[in-house]
Amino acid sequence: MSDELDPEKGWIIDFGEIKEIVKPILDVLDHNYLNEIEGLENPTSENIAIWLWNRLKPKLPVLTKVIVQESCNSGAVYP
Repeated sequence: MSDELDPEKGWIIDFGEIKEIVKPILDVLDHNYLNEIEGLENPTSENIAIWLWNRLKPKLPVLTKVIVQESCNSGAVYP
């Protein structure tokens, strides 16, 4: 995330706001076959990161990247 730090609060955005934005998007993914979700027919880490970015960025303008980690050594960063 990137934006101006609120000097009174000491943060950029309240984590509660982030949770509100992210939860409905993660609910689409949770306990579902990813390749049956529109736009994730090929659910690679790279495609999942892009899919998440496209849904989160419009609602969370301070977002600077999405990281999808498959393991300690494998994953994708977008953009």
